[in-house]
Parts: sequence; C-alpha cells; structure tokens
Amino acid sequence: MTEATLSYVNGEPTLRFERRLRHAPAKVWRAVTDPAEMRHWFPAEVEAELRPGAPMRFTFPDEAPVDSVWEGEVLEVDEPKVFMFRWASDVLRIELIPDGEGCRLVFTQTIGGGRIGFLGAGRTAAGWDACLDQLVAQLDGTPAPESADWLTPMAHYVEKFDLGKGTVTPTDSGWRLHFARDLVWKPPTDTWRALTEGQDVGTEPPLRATNGNVPAGRVVAVEPPRVLEYEWLHDGEPAGTVRWEFHSDPALGERVELTQTVPAHLAGLRPLALASWHLHLELFFTAIMGEDPGAWSPARVAELTKRYT
Repeated sequence: MTEATLSYVNGEPTLRFERRLRHAPAKVWRAVTDPAEMRHWFPAEVEAELRPGAPMRFTFPDEAPVDSVWEGEVLEVDEPKVFMFRWASDVLRIELIPDGEGCRLVFTQTIGGGRIGFLGAGRTAAGWDACLDQLVAQLDGTPAPESADWLTPMAHYVEKFDLGKGTVTPTDSGWRLHFARDLVWKPPTDTWRALTEGQDVGTEPPLRATNGNVPAGRVVAVEPPRVLEYEWLHDGEPAGTVRWEFHSDPALGERVELTQTVPAHLAGLRPLALASWHLHLELFFTAIMGEDPGAWSPARVAELTKRYT
C-alpha cells in the first residue's frame, strides 16, 4: 500500500492512490466494474451500464450520513485498462497496468465542489484507503479489514495536505484571520453541542470556543446552532471579534469557519493567534469525533507560530 498523494491536474485537486495486486488485469477489471462485485468494496451500491455516456446511480446504505442517492455518468471504458466515471461532483478514474503476473491499480479522484469540496480531501483520502483495502481483501479471498479508528488517518491527511492552515487577508482596518475545517458529516446540532458543552450561551462565550492566547470578552451574537461571535481583548479592552460559523452542504458535508479580526496596530499578534486557532481546531475536531482531545500543547503552538511567522 502507498499513501494517497494530492496534486493538481489541469488546475483541479486530484487524489491519487496506488495498489500492487497479484491478480491479472482481467480479474481486477471485473471487481472494479461489475456492480455485483463493487458492492464488496465501493461505499455505495452501483447501478450502471458499462458504456460511455450511460447514467449511473449510487445508493448509500440507510446508516450512511449522506443523502441516500447520488447520480453520475460513465465517462470512459477501455477494457481491461481504464474505467472512469463521474461520482456526484467528482470524477473517479481506475487504471490497471500489467505488472508481471499481476497488475498495478491506480485510482484517482478529481475533487469537485471548489473550495468547499477541497476541504474534505482528508476524510476522502482516509475513506478510499479503507475501500481499496477491502478491494484487495476481496480479490485475495481474505477477511475484509476493519478499522474503528477513523480519526488518526483523517488527521494525518489533513496535516499532510495542509488542510488545517489559516489564511490572512488585509481589511480597511487591519487583518482578517480565517480558518475553514471539514467536520465530516457531523450535523450542526452535534457540533454546536460540542462547542458549548451542552450549555446555553450567555454573555460570556463557552470555554471550548476560547483559548488563552486570544483573551475572550463578551458575546455579541449567538444563533444556535450556527453562529457564535464574541469580542476578544487586548490589555483588557475590545480589540476585535472571534466568530464561529457552522455550515452544511448535503453533497459536501459539514464545516466550521472561524474568523478573527485584528486591528492594524496589533499585526504582530497574528502568528500567535493563527497558531493558537490552528491547534484549537485540531483539538475541536478530535472532540467531535468522540475522542479525548487531550491537553493544550504549548510546544505545538510554538511550532505553528514559527510556521505562520
């Protein structure tokens, strides 16, 4: 197994996976194109005719967190070499390359959905790793691997692909620090409960929405389960705002967007603030995935501060 890589092909973000298989291309071809065989490894039941232009239908199991049915289209069929199709807003391409008595499988996903779709590349990579492991097991006739730990591979790919980084944008009065993080398919009611720890929001922001490097002031806006905004303080006085927003997209999942405004005369605080929110969102993601986020790490903040500086 090789890890997923992320590159840009014709300007589009593209995930690439590769597996060395000990089976001839003809056998693997059936496993990756026949809907009856795909059910052993593909995350949805597939309905399709194997001809370019044919419509495709993907039906997810009831327990899946996504809409039950997605549509697609067969784009290319070159037996037993290439099978390419549209999967909602993405394009999947499976290529089989003869290699000795077996073959190499190269699986790519061109990620659609623009900026929002790209945010999900970490969970998508982790998901396809698991699916392709199931494909290999099916071909080999061995038990399908089971993994109860989704957090570790997702967090790994978020870090590898730099999906957790914040951005800085100049404004008329200073700077805007911004983060957007994929929250998989957790509904806003769940993420709001995690942010507020199930408590009503009063004049002070909930502890989990704050960190010690950006002192919190009073709440200025609250719209459960979507928006929380509060002032942050410098030398005891309001200096700007911190805003949490939770967004949903039925095809692309859930995300949190965090924004901090910084006045021009406090520009020197930007690297520390960015580092602090970067770590804060890492811990928050761990918490909403049902794991113990652990303690705040000054060493991690110092490492990130150097990166943002």
